[in-house]
Amino acid sequence: MELALPLWFEVGSFVVLLLILAFDLLIVFKRPHIPSPKESALWVAFYVALALIFALLMLLVGDAEHAGQFLAGWLTEYSLSIDNLFVFVIIMSRFAVPRKYQQEVLMVGIILALIFRGVFIVLGAGLIATFSWIFYLFGAFLLWTAFHQAFGNHDDEGTKDGRLIRFARRRLKVSDQYEGNKLRTAVNGRRMFTPLIIVFLALGTTDLLFALDSIPAIFGITQSPFIVFTANVFALMGLRQLYFLLGHLLEKLVYLKYGIAFILAFIGVKLVFHAMHENTLPFVNGGEHIEWAPDISTWTSLAVIVGAMVVATVASLVRLHASGTTVGDAIHGDDGAAPDDRAPREPVGTETTVEAAQAQNHPEDPRT
Repeated sequence: MELALPLWFEVGSFVVLLLILAFDLLIVFKRPHIPSPKESALWVAFYVALALIFALLMLLVGDAEHAGQFLAGWLTEYSLSIDNLFVFVIIMSRFAVPRKYQQEVLMVGIILALIFRGVFIVLGAGLIATFSWIFYLFGAFLLWTAFHQAFGNHDDEGTKDGRLIRFARRRLKVSDQYEGNKLRTAVNGRRMFTPLIIVFLALGTTDLLFALDSIPAIFGITQSPFIVFTANVFALMGLRQLYFLLGHLLEKLVYLKYGIAFILAFIGVKLVFHAMHENTLPFVNGGEHIEWAPDISTWTSLAVIVGAMVVATVASLVRLHASGTTVGDAIHGDDGAAPDDRAPREPVGTETTVEAAQAQNHPEDPRT
């Protein structure tokens, strides 16, 4: 059953979140720079603290069920956003985006993610309100996604990404050089796009695909559109700082994908059980509710999500330690370079070319 929160709380929350995002956006575009690990850690801690404070407010304004749903949803979306972040790392390296402007590029990626997820939240809420059997489809989709996340072969997807980029380059007039953070430039008197447009297309495609995974997942925890949206916003806030904080450590968390796959599979099963419990399909149990289907509580879901991420992270760090690599080395890359420093950099007085960036193309699919 959908839980109702006071209207003033929902409206006030949206206003505050909008102001925070606007402030974050202003900082990024007014002061482009490469954040230090300390700065990144402080911002990540700030946004995590904000999410926990918001959960406490939901406990006070609503009840424990509201707070539990938000925490479970936020942690689920945060784990999926980290998976999303790993793809961002690959895109930045693939196209050698100058590190000074990576914050701006990441912010655009986060805004696109919010837009796509907002659209899917509205569509998902409408489908759930109209068709209760949609939970069967959501559950089946998440189970397939979990299997694909853990065991899928993504070689073909990498080829499709390359074709998409080549198609865009044929259709759009794109220069061979970055011009700072500009999207448009003039080459021999002709107006052209800079390579940033290709980067934004890659980020947008990635955001769209991840929205398809994340929204059904959180609807398996709560059917409140407000909680779904705020959990997504809090999960995405601080993501760019996490990018600079973790760096190449993401590549070393080899068991993270299995933890995420387990969470998706668990929520998929939870959705199927919920659909069975609320069943109205005439060809399933004669259209009657399936009473024996368990109703997994919010707090059980929260415990499973936290447990899966802790086990996956600890197991990855143990394996990292066994390989003789420290966490610090992993964050900066095995050669001591900061994230993406090993990609082509802008020489003094020149610009990085797209061709040089594509020479660094990662041979593996970013989600494996």
